[in-house]
Amino acid sequence: MRVLLTGSSGWLGRFLAPMLRGAGHEVTGLDVAPGADTQVIGSVADRALIERVFGEKGIEAVIHGGALHKPDIVRYRPQAFIDVNVSGTLNLLEAAQAAGHDRFVFTSTTSLMISSAIREEKGAAAVWLTEESGPLRPRNIYGVTKLAAEKLCSLAHQDAGLACMVLRTARFFPEEDDTHRSLSGTNMKANEFLNRRLTVEDAARAHLAALERAPEIGFATFILSAPTPFAPEECVELKADARAVIARHFPDAAELYARRGWELPKSIGRVYDPGLAEQMMGFRCETGFAEVLAALRSGAPMPFAHDASYVSPKEVAGA
Repeated sequence: MRVLLTGSSGWLGRFLAPMLRGAGHEVTGLDVAPGADTQVIGSVADRALIERVFGEKGIEAVIHGGALHKPDIVRYRPQAFIDVNVSGTLNLLEAAQAAGHDRFVFTSTTSLMISSAIREEKGAAAVWLTEESGPLRPRNIYGVTKLAAEKLCSLAHQDAGLACMVLRTARFFPEEDDTHRSLSGTNMKANEFLNRRLTVEDAARAHLAALERAPEIGFATFILSAPTPFAPEECVELKADARAVIARHFPDAAELYARRGWELPKSIGRVYDPGLAEQMMGFRCETGFAEVLAALRSGAPMPFAHDASYVSPKEVAGA
């Protein structure tokens, strides 16, 4: 299949493009910045460019991973988010419909599910988040525009029958958190595999699975995160004493962390449940907190990427 992959120079794209080729697909990468898997330099907001690429490359399916992200809020005006995340998605959807496509995969984010109230974690229990959680009240322009793009995907399925898979990915970025620096980057990322992170490799595998299953499913929204060891009935205790809950599931976690000089979370305020992706799409992340602990036991490298110096290719290229 001839696949257009947007965001091909980005962190996800550099892992996803080789997987797509390995599965037998012909990949055309589109990004505002150059990269090893990018053949077309340009923006999804450029309608004429999108139409030209579809025509010249004979595109048969789209994986739309290109976007402005949360850290970009300090660098770009709100209009840029609307141009790229909303208008750019519409350009791709309309081009796919005009070409008679039967599948479209959209990379969304769990961030749009996090209202200010959820982020502040003031409740007495952790918030258990599924695809049915709501009402959705995104707290910034990033979340607002990604939610709008999701709605455009839904409309394309409703009005034109385009099979659209919306993948709300949890965290998989390699750089430091741009707001929380209380722990070292590797320690924080390891902790997040309990409730809100997946590896970039698993994120890429999920997109490949979504591409394959889209015509059968039609339209669906999925949370993508490492499988959590917790259950909804543990939410009160997770908020009050997360370490006690973690000890029940992983009795040696505290000792393994102490050897590394790391800290387990005292309190967990929200948990992403990725069960629907496993149920409907047959996809389950290969790496979770158990694999993190296994690496600590054996002294192996962490099974996830951490690069405090990582900078988005678009910023490096001045795009």
